[in-house]
Amino acid sequence: MAKYTLNINQQAVTVDVDPDTPMLWVLRDSLDMVGTKFGCGAGACGACTVHINGAAVRSCQLPVSAVGEASVITIEGLAYDAGRMHAVQEAWLEHDVAQCGYCQPGQMMSAAALLAQIPDPSDADIDQFMSGNICRCGTYTRIRAAIKSAAQKA
Repeated sequence: MAKYTLNINQQAVTVDVDPDTPMLWVLRDSLDMVGTKFGCGAGACGACTVHINGAAVRSCQLPVSAVGEASVITIEGLAYDAGRMHAVQEAWLEHDVAQCGYCQPGQMMSAAALLAQIPDPSDADIDQFMSGNICRCGTYTRIRAAIKSAAQKA
């Protein structure tokens, strides 16, 4: 066990965990931040996506010891102020994207990272960037529409 002070959602938090503990389990088990979901455990589905210094990263594959002083943003911290949702979150609601909703936190985190890199993405940009996020309900058409809508709002 080792103590780590992490910057999560712009707040310093300290955890005492094994160095190889994946960030997913630090978030869910140690910090009770259950918005980030466990999907496949292999980094292939995207349900566990968080932002590390602005980049979309699979938290199930990232050991806590590798995070260091990086800024970690989870779905709970995606909104840019306490009174307003992120444009991606608003667009998800407007386009009624979620069905079961399980993959949607990871989808939204990936979409927000995409829009930070490419503010006005084409369909091809969206398809390429989001291709690592799996939705068993098949809401890909609504996800693309929501991303386009969020791009217009941002």
